[in-house]
Amino acid sequence: MTITVLLADDQAMVRRGLRLILEDQPDITVVAEATDGAEAVGLARRLRPDVCLVDIRMPRLDGIEVTRALAGPGVADPLRVVVVTTFDLDEYVYGALQAGALGFVLKDAGPALLAEAVRAASSGDALISPSVTVRLLKHIAPPRAKKAGRQPAQPLSVREVEVVKSIAAGRTNQEIAAELFISLSTVKSHLASIQGKLGVRNRVGVAAWAWENRLMDPGL
Repeated sequence: MTITVLLADDQAMVRRGLRLILEDQPDITVVAEATDGAEAVGLARRLRPDVCLVDIRMPRLDGIEVTRALAGPGVADPLRVVVVTTFDLDEYVYGALQAGALGFVLKDAGPALLAEAVRAASSGDALISPSVTVRLLKHIAPPRAKKAGRQPAQPLSVREVEVVKSIAAGRTNQEIAAELFISLSTVKSHLASIQGKLGVRNRVGVAAWAWENRLMDPGL
């Protein structure tokens, strides 16, 4: 099945490059391009693409505002948004994740990583890569706060904490299953329970919560 993608970036050369990379994939097609945030929201709501690839800095509405409009907590039927950024803009990415973004990729990511991020988002998952996401989440985590992040509505079990740490370390569901000696379906069940307890929509939110609460500190 072909994955439909909306590209939103105010730089024509960037849009052209992203389109060339994505349409070189047999299962991905770009259905529209937006030159600013407001246009992106309008096109996304009208066309309802499988994935919206959104730049973090755009005129009229920035990537965070676009993400909130398309995938925020109050959106009844949220779209899947992946934010495109550079590492230097980590604080903006964190805001986008809180606004409902399913994942993000760096602008200098290779074609394979970009395509992987789009495929992951289209299936409702998020790209959690040790070389990208974990590094960024670690960078933005409050280093000195003892309890910087929000606490879950219900306590996580010991196994759920293990799953959270694996997610924050960049493990895929398959890798977590192998690492913890449990089935893939059990991993998915734990993930669903964790998301419910933390009040987040996806594994990116789970990873962000882990770094906020310093679960990835070596001493914990």
